[in-house]
Amino acid sequence: MSRVLLIFLDGVGIGKEDPKFNPFFKYEFKLFTKYFSSVPSINNSTIKTGDAILFPTDACLGIEGLPQSGTGQTSIFCGINAPKKIGKHFGPYPYSTLIPFIEKKNIFQEFINKGKKVAFANAYPSVFFEYINSGRRRLSVTSLSCILSGVRLRNETDLRKGNAVSAEIDNKYWVKKLNYKIPVIKPQTAAKHLLNLASKNHFTLFEHFVTDHLGHGRNKGDLEERLRVLDEFLLYIFRNRKNNMHVFLCSDHGNIEDLSVKTHTYNKAITIVAGKNAGEISKRIKNISQIKKAILGIF
Repeated sequence: MSRVLLIFLDGVGIGKEDPKFNPFFKYEFKLFTKYFSSVPSINNSTIKTGDAILFPTDACLGIEGLPQSGTGQTSIFCGINAPKKIGKHFGPYPYSTLIPFIEKKNIFQEFINKGKKVAFANAYPSVFFEYINSGRRRLSVTSLSCILSGVRLRNETDLRKGNAVSAEIDNKYWVKKLNYKIPVIKPQTAAKHLLNLASKNHFTLFEHFVTDHLGHGRNKGDLEERLRVLDEFLLYIFRNRKNNMHVFLCSDHGNIEDLSVKTHTYNKAITIVAGKNAGEISKRIKNISQIKKAILGIF
C-alpha cells in the first residue's frame, strides 16, 4: 500500500547562486550537495537523482504582489488558487472567506473521504491547546484543517513517546523557550520518528516554519545551526524512505534563499518529489495549487 509523506517548509524558494545572501550556498546543505549533487539556483532549478526530482514551482499564481503564507498554504493544502479567490495575496493566516474552502477541500479531508488514514505529525505545547480552547481561531491553514476535519493534534505526550515531531525538529525551542523538561534530540532521531509515523498512515504531513522566521531575521543568530538541523533531518528522510513511500517537499513562497531582504520573494518555490514515477508526477505540478491533486493521484 502506498504511503505519502508531505514535508512543508515555510518560505523556501530557489534563488541566485550568491553565497553572500543565499544561505544554501554559504553553508554546505548536504541534501543538495550530496543527495542531489548541486545546490538549486535560478540558473540550475531542476535537478534529478535516482527516483527523485527537485524543481521550481510558481507561487505567484497570476496575482500581483508578493506571495503570502495564508493564501499560499491554502493553495497547497486545498488545491485551489486562493489568491485568485480573494483577489490578492494574504497572510500569515487564511483570509476569512477561504475558511469554507479549507473545511471542505483540505487534503486531510480528501483522504478521509477516501477511507484513508491520515496524520499531522507536529506536536503542539499546552499553551496552544489553551489558546484554541479559549475560542480563538487565528490558526495556520494546517492546524485549522485538522480541527475542521477532526484530525488529532498531537501534544507533549506524543512528542515524548516519539509519536510526533516538534516544529523545530530537535525540541530545542520547547526546552529553551517553553521550559519543557524533555530531551533535545538529534535530527536523525526526529526523522526516524517521522518515518515511523508515516509508515502507519496513507498520508502524513509535517510542517516547518523556522525557515520563514530565519528569512525574516527573527532568529538570525540561530541561522547556521537551524539549517544544519533541518539539513540532517531531511537528508535522513530522503535516504531512508521505503520503496512504497513517496516523499513530497514543498513551500508556499520564497524568503530564506535571499537574505538581502526581510520580506518574501518572487522566486519560484522549491518542490521535491521522491518515489516511483517522480518525474511524471513532477510534470503535473507547475504551480503550488497543483500539489494536492498530484498527491491524491498516487492513490
